[in-house]
Amino acid sequence: MDLVVKSPRIPAVGETILGGDFVMTPGGKGANQAAAAAKLAARVHLIAKLGEDAFAEQSLSNFKKAGINTEFVLQTGQAPSGVALIMVDDDGNNVIVVAPGANQKLSPEDVKKAESTIASSDVLVAQLEVPLETVEFAVRLAHNSGVLVVLDPAPARRLSSELLAMVDVLTPNETEAGILTGIEVTDEDSARAAAGKLLQCGVKAVVLTMGAKGFLLADGGGTQLVPAVKVDAVDATAAGDAFTGSLAVGLAQGQTLFDAALFANYVAALSVTKMGAQSSMPSRQAVESFIQKCNSA
Repeated sequence: MDLVVKSPRIPAVGETILGGDFVMTPGGKGANQAAAAAKLAARVHLIAKLGEDAFAEQSLSNFKKAGINTEFVLQTGQAPSGVALIMVDDDGNNVIVVAPGANQKLSPEDVKKAESTIASSDVLVAQLEVPLETVEFAVRLAHNSGVLVVLDPAPARRLSSELLAMVDVLTPNETEAGILTGIEVTDEDSARAAAGKLLQCGVKAVVLTMGAKGFLLADGGGTQLVPAVKVDAVDATAAGDAFTGSLAVGLAQGQTLFDAALFANYVAALSVTKMGAQSSMPSRQAVESFIQKCNSA
């Protein structure tokens, strides 16, 4: 669950400032990505773990409303549902602290229950808010079944070359790319250097998201920087999740990586025009209308 406070600016360490609106909305990276894909009319199965609390009930209800299959969303009494404390400033920038809770109880054994579903999927999307051994197990299942693997390396941590070699598309932001490579990403040149290093580690393609700067796509054919779609940002909390979830939809539908990333660029831009995470994910009709409006302007 995301607990979001609007604030005129991000406070300094030790500083207290008066904020604005407070919003409590279902969140979590994997859940946000699943909601993004489901709202674009994709068939989505979510593998996750919740606590046995009010937040879990709200999350499950929201998943079902979004059209997400919850067969593999498990619950445990050993930990509360995960929460994120989020502050969003007047420019739409944010800072986030995540308390993973039940997410840290998701095990390889839990994922194995979904083995046949993973094997019959077009794309597996994974992120790092669950134990790394669980991520590695799920990625290996997908890779061995010939399923395309998209990994959002957040929250960022060092990853093994064995795991990276099984990833078809890695979707880090600037900070995450820096942590993974040791290269501080501040501009196009440093983004190209970081993406190149990730390709050398075995990743087949990198889509490095750079907020208002757009995204850099890098694969064996070279690199290309694509500008962001300009909008009036309200809340960028789930922009990366909107991008990754919709990128997976495009790939599942047979689009090239470049075309899928262009589609995701529009989805992410539209998502930041609303407050909240899953609540900001647009429908396919809204995205198509937005793309048409942008291209006719």
